Amino acid sequence: MNTQPLLSSLSRRQLGRLLGGEGLAIVIPPFVVRVRSRIPVVAEGLERLYSDHPLVPLEGGGFSDFHVAVQPCRTWFRPLCFFALDGGQPFTPLAQGEAFALFEWGLNWCVTSHCHQWISLHAAVLERGGRAVVLPAPPGAGKSTLCAALMLHGWRLLSDELTLLEPGSGWVMPSPRPIGLKNDSIDVIRDRAPGCVLGPVAHDTQKGTVAHLKVLPESLARAGERALPAWVVFPRYERGATLQVQARTKATTVVELARNSFNQHVHGRTGFEALVRLVDACDSFDLRYSQLDQALAWFDALQPPPTGGP
Repeated sequence: MNTQPLLSSLSRRQLGRLLGGEGLAIVIPPFVVRVRSRIPVVAEGLERLYSDHPLVPLEGGGFSDFHVAVQPCRTWFRPLCFFALDGGQPFTPLAQGEAFALFEWGLNWCVTSHCHQWISLHAAVLERGGRAVVLPAPPGAGKSTLCAALMLHGWRLLSDELTLLEPGSGWVMPSPRPIGLKNDSIDVIRDRAPGCVLGPVAHDTQKGTVAHLKVLPESLARAGERALPAWVVFPRYERGATLQVQARTKATTVVELARNSFNQHVHGRTGFEALVRLVDACDSFDLRYSQLDQALAWFDALQPPPTGGP
């Protein structure tokens, strides 16, 4: 039985005081992240979106995978903020209104830059019935909107941004974190699920308006359960388009997954062969859609390939 306190056990004043001081060590599966920030919107985002996550006591030398901070810095024209990992600042400062989004983006960078025990793919991944669907897509393709809709429709979220593939076994390691929504997608998901929890809204970012959707409790509760991929689907939202599905060749799927990988090259031949095994075990498709309900119905009808996994 987990006896660790949850972030929700802290009052708003306690949360702000700890973030502004020695920090909080938050279990963000499969990692422990120690975060510090004196910016109120970061505390607000953590309070809304990470309330169900356990905290690790800092006393006693508890281990954290990442020590990060999002702190204010001021210029002569407007207040900015910076992201730091172990004291280093890998990014250009952003407006303080983007501070929580910067925390999420920075954490993605931490994983892709330092966690090479997995092959990390820029792809959403969800699971149903023990089998996972991998959703690689470029920015603007509607990946995160579809990912959010699938999670709200009963699929278990493993990740919105990073598919963490174990190169030896072919299993995917869950890393369920808030789903990043942009522009019109924010209202689309809010209208579909009026009770959903959204974090702070960041306006005028390089990606437009950004907000994050809280992970459903059932996905977080199963964060220790890996899944075997059964499908690779390349989604693309096109306004007014009819639902179109086209099977993809295994060769082109491998090439696209390699293009969407942050670190396959680090693994060399082992990484390439892992992607080949992944694709060999999956059915692959291009999916074009404009209506989420039609897309969800298509996903409901998916049947896993008979091969039985990587």
